[in-house]
Amino acid sequence: MTNPVLSAIAGRRSIRSYKAEKITREQLDVLLTAAGEAPSARNSQPWHFSVTENRKILDEINAEVSTILKNDVGDIFHGAPAVIFLSCDPESRWARLDCGIAVQTIALAAHSIGLGTVILGMPDPACTGPRKDHFNALLKFPAGHSFAVAIAVGVPAGTKNAHPVEPNRISFVD
Repeated sequence: MTNPVLSAIAGRRSIRSYKAEKITREQLDVLLTAAGEAPSARNSQPWHFSVTENRKILDEINAEVSTILKNDVGDIFHGAPAVIFLSCDPESRWARLDCGIAVQTIALAAHSIGLGTVILGMPDPACTGPRKDHFNALLKFPAGHSFAVAIAVGVPAGTKNAHPVEPNRISFVD
């Protein structure tokens, strides 16, 4: 069985190489509209989306991650022209799960309009480390919110093969 949704799920890849071209505001609006339509527990919509195309901000976050991890992590944003950071109230029981659903919705929406994405947890050390207040303010996280997940977005410069699906990851329980 195949349909456009299943085809998008099967065809989406984590893109780690982007063309230098900017994505349009219209494209970002499509992604953010889709994200806002993602389901959330009790329709709480616990997320906040912070969008940046500012390379200085991304480079500062990247440098902080390298410093905290004591390792040159390379470009954690893979040269993407835009990154969407999702933040939420960490005390909210389902907020991080809801942010995960929203970020996957962004990834599928981006794929459907010809953009590539990679979902990122790597900004976490910068956003939760000693300079977290600085980065939370820089990314305009609302008061009481903290980093949940990010997604890099851009025009893919390449792709990769699908990962193998592990057949032993499913059990049917009677």
